[in-house]
Amino acid sequence: MKFCCGKRFGGATIVAGLAAILAGCASVPEPASAPAGPSITADMLVGNWGLASYHKDADRARTETAARAQCNKPYVISRGPSGGVMMYLADQPQAQELVVKRAGDGKTYVGPAGDPPGGDLDREVISFDNGVFVTQWVDPEVVNRYGTMVFARCASK
Repeated sequence: MKFCCGKRFGGATIVAGLAAILAGCASVPEPASAPAGPSITADMLVGNWGLASYHKDADRARTETAARAQCNKPYVISRGPSGGVMMYLADQPQAQELVVKRAGDGKTYVGPAGDPPGGDLDREVISFDNGVFVTQWVDPEVVNRYGTMVFARCASK
């Protein structure tokens, strides 16, 4: 038994008291949350887009300008028969219906229906603002070939 301030304390009482004091002083870090992807719908993708791509982030601004210049031969995204959008998958000659998917970590993807978000056939939507959306394929081999895709909305005629 120990004495403190004229009172007797057991060892367990002192340990419990110190643990409570230390627990109050310790800060518990907030769990890191993944950055949320843009919240988009299939209807927001429908339209005519200029398309260009880059491999180095430093080229993004130049690539946005290049994408806008492609509106004379636009990449057309139309509404799919089941509510998705008609777009091309990597290395595919025919457009097929794709859907917008939201993953549990907040990221947004466009890819085939029925596959979980973030599958190898999907492209992640990196950003969507001011008439420009940027995507990157999930499959690293496809990213190496195609780069990061920049879509710039074409003006209506």
